[in-house]
Amino acid sequence: AFANPEDAMRHGGLKHCREDPDVERCRRLHRNDMECIFPFLFLGVLYCMLDPSPSIAKVHFRIFFLARLLHTVAYLFALKAPTRSLAYTVGQIPCFSMAIKIFINVAFCW
Repeated sequence: AFANPEDAMRHGGLKHCREDPDVERCRRLHRNDMECIFPFLFLGVLYCMLDPSPSIAKVHFRIFFLARLLHTVAYLFALKAPTRSLAYTVGQIPCFSMAIKIFINVAFCW
């Protein structure tokens, strides 16, 4: 099977062009991960530059990791709502916490 019509035409016609629902679910999951993980990494680097307490930083990073892990499992296995939404929300809490800490440090250091 081919995802693109132009590839299918070269190898037997449009009958070989189709989408697989499992592949599309994984693609959406991957896109969602990129939309959440890259900003977290950016915030995490800035947060670490502020020399936070290592124990508090660990809590931030672990909460995010576990929430994203649960979100991934909920997305892949189509778990009942609101599992995925709750996992997403819990994963955003450390992001907001780190962003607030960064903002406070920047605002009061000028």
